[in-house]
Amino acid sequence: MSTPILIQIYEVQTPAEAERLIALGVDHIGSVVVSKESWKIPEIRDTVNRIHGVGGRSSLIPLFSDLDAICRILDYYRPDVVHFCELLPWQKEHGETWDELVFLQKNVKKRFPEIEIMRSIPIRQPGIADNFATLDLARMFEPVSDYFLTDTLITKGSGSFSDHQPVKGFVGITGKICDWDVAADLVRQCRIPVILAGGITPDNVFDGIVHVRPAGVDSCTGTNAVDPQGRSIRFKKDFAKIKRLIDAVHRAEKYFGPGLHK
Repeated sequence: MSTPILIQIYEVQTPAEAERLIALGVDHIGSVVVSKESWKIPEIRDTVNRIHGVGGRSSLIPLFSDLDAICRILDYYRPDVVHFCELLPWQKEHGETWDELVFLQKNVKKRFPEIEIMRSIPIRQPGIADNFATLDLARMFEPVSDYFLTDTLITKGSGSFSDHQPVKGFVGITGKICDWDVAADLVRQCRIPVILAGGITPDNVFDGIVHVRPAGVDSCTGTNAVDPQGRSIRFKKDFAKIKRLIDAVHRAEKYFGPGLHK
């Protein structure tokens, strides 16, 4: 029998929302710490504790790359997974180098061997030529990562690539799919689980699983509630969308059976 596809949902910041998601069948619940100055948020720690209490697994994104600050938040929150999502392809021009980020992950693993590490691998949108070696980048981070997560890199004709992302200097929450051909190549190459993210919704998750054959799927923007103008509301989930997404994942598992993914 094939291993069930892991389902991960971001951005969840309250215990009640996390508990409802676990009850629906979500495996990993992701939360975000946006500031290294205001990092101590009791409600997020309560969320992590509630996730553990109801049998789920917690993932935490720090939107900063300072080792001491990251160690403080890991000691405070004690998540199952720490998730790094810096904008890697242009990191040599903007902020930390790739080697420094590899070193960061090595040190985090040394200090917190019980916490798994997830690394976002940026992939361009479909139909846009790739001018950096995604698979080479993955090879560099694979020895210090427990999971990879694909995410969509937004590129435009001019200006800083960092400025084009919804969160400057980081990749994610674009609501747009990445190039699934590249994501599938990443799955085939890697010895660690790859989670498909980037614009994943209840309507496209089945096709994404078929095309990429990932170990898991992740949704944030595509399962958020929306405002009256149809705009995604950060940190507020739509439980009907999540139920539809989970049903589509299970349909893919049942339809394709053993051998769906590595």
